[in-house]
Amino acid sequence: MGFKNMKTNFTFADISLFNSMEKNRAIKRMELINVTVDWSRIESLLLRNYPVGKSFEGNDAYPPLLLMKCLLLQQWFKIDSDPELETQINDRTSFKKFLGLSLDHTSPDHSTFSRFRGRFSKETLRMINHELLSQFAAKGFTINEGIAIDARLVQSASHPLKSEKLEEEKLKQQTPKGKLDKNGNPLKFSRDLESDWTVKNDVAHYGIKEHAAVDTRYGFVLATEMTPASHHDSPYLPFCVANSYHTKAPIKKVFADKGYFGKPNREFLSLNKIEDGIMRKATTGAELTEYEKDRNKAISKVRYIVEQYFGLSHLYNKAYRARFPKLIKNALDALFRQMAFNLSRASRILKPA
Repeated sequence: MGFKNMKTNFTFADISLFNSMEKNRAIKRMELINVTVDWSRIESLLLRNYPVGKSFEGNDAYPPLLLMKCLLLQQWFKIDSDPELETQINDRTSFKKFLGLSLDHTSPDHSTFSRFRGRFSKETLRMINHELLSQFAAKGFTINEGIAIDARLVQSASHPLKSEKLEEEKLKQQTPKGKLDKNGNPLKFSRDLESDWTVKNDVAHYGIKEHAAVDTRYGFVLATEMTPASHHDSPYLPFCVANSYHTKAPIKKVFADKGYFGKPNREFLSLNKIEDGIMRKATTGAELTEYEKDRNKAISKVRYIVEQYFGLSHLYNKAYRARFPKLIKNALDALFRQMAFNLSRASRILKPA
């Protein structure tokens, strides 16, 4: 078993469509992305950490770079499901050109995308995102002088359950009987039991939470993590900072809203010689001074960049709702979204240059 030979052999159909492809906007967009990144370095990372294609037995597997590009198309073109992604690849010449497929090559089966998504750890995808951001830095981008950190609530993929019922279902799933379906077969699909309840602005919310760090200059997403919704924002500031180092250059300043206010985060930034850009909030017996109010306004004009990422992914990727009932799958989906977002942003910035 190795990898399928996906070399493009031009057919008469490819040649006849050549002229029309020159004016295809989707192709032009993806050509800009292709010149933004050195795919060979990404491919070497994928092959190093990909568990398939190394056996001498069985059918040849699809190259992991091809499958990763398929999942990037899913993010860029707002494709809701894997079966629809398969259909779109078979239907669109622009997709096949980006993937390096001739018109007589069919798309991988939708189940292949699902299996591929589950074969990577968060650490591997973070390494790939790190490689991308390192490549951008080599092109002259200064990507982590200042970072903005925030979190947003994400709806669960399942309907909400009352807290008591949720605990009951969690205990049931841990039993041998709870791991089987009604026919006694191993359970393939289950509801989301890792989400939980929280209250924001007096509104109850059932789901998970995405924590993110974004570069304040170019808007690249530097780190992302998923947790149950009840987890407080503040303890994840050190995690976001630590995962935002993608070059040897130090992080100079961290911007965050009042949810991150507190002594532990101030001490963490001071210990690591990072300037404190956390907004201040009034405490019992201590109102904000005029200086602190003005400081908060100045910080809000910088940290909007992370809210911009949340807004764009909410609008174009439906990131306001989880796609999967498992926290780890949603974390991997967020890392794929980070990759797609950064590639798209880099190609737009480099276009004028």
